[in-house]
Amino acid sequence: MTSGLFDYPKKAAFGRVLPKSKVYAFGKASRRMQNLFAAEVAQIVWRFKLAPETINIPAGPDVAEIQIFGVELKPGVGEASRDVFACIDHAIAFPIIFEVTAPSAATQRIKVVAAFKRPSEADSAKWVVGDYFATEWLPEGSERSPLPVALTLTGLYEQMIRGLVPLTARPGESLQGLVERHAVMAMKRREMAKLEAQLKREKQFNRKVELNARLRTVKDEVDALVDGGT
Repeated sequence: MTSGLFDYPKKAAFGRVLPKSKVYAFGKASRRMQNLFAAEVAQIVWRFKLAPETINIPAGPDVAEIQIFGVELKPGVGEASRDVFACIDHAIAFPIIFEVTAPSAATQRIKVVAAFKRPSEADSAKWVVGDYFATEWLPEGSERSPLPVALTLTGLYEQMIRGLVPLTARPGESLQGLVERHAVMAMKRREMAKLEAQLKREKQFNRKVELNARLRTVKDEVDALVDGGT
């Protein structure tokens, strides 16, 4: 997993504040969602637009542009809720990479958050948004990497998302396959945590044996999912 911070071309700079009211309207935000934005988000800035005319890379299947959004958190907010990013993703019909900034006592911090976003197979006018991946918090002035080399915006987007997924891709594995494998792994890890908690509480020996056996099976399944192959 990389830092996810890229040195975007100046020509791609957009630099416009995105009013929360626009997100509410296009994302069909509920009152609860609007309250969540009010509590967590200070400002949303549309920082960069990666498009054929701004970075000289042609559009590809499913990806005509990639948007880079800055999400500034309010003081005292440690993390933004997943629902905040999902609401923005549903409001904007393009893939989005979020750069989240948060003030702290020592320095401004930054992290990158994104989900693999693709047009729905059932309705190309709608987008499917998967699980969100995030880097660790870094000092805001951290070094940025050049954009990955790609032939199309689809290829560029896939490389940007792959860099955020905390799994090693298997040979020939598609991005969708990688993301789906991670989702299954996360589900199995939650099951492991539940089994471990049950095991600590259980008093009956026979039941402990059953739980231990199931726990070993799930651990083996997680190990198999983590394995990147050769």
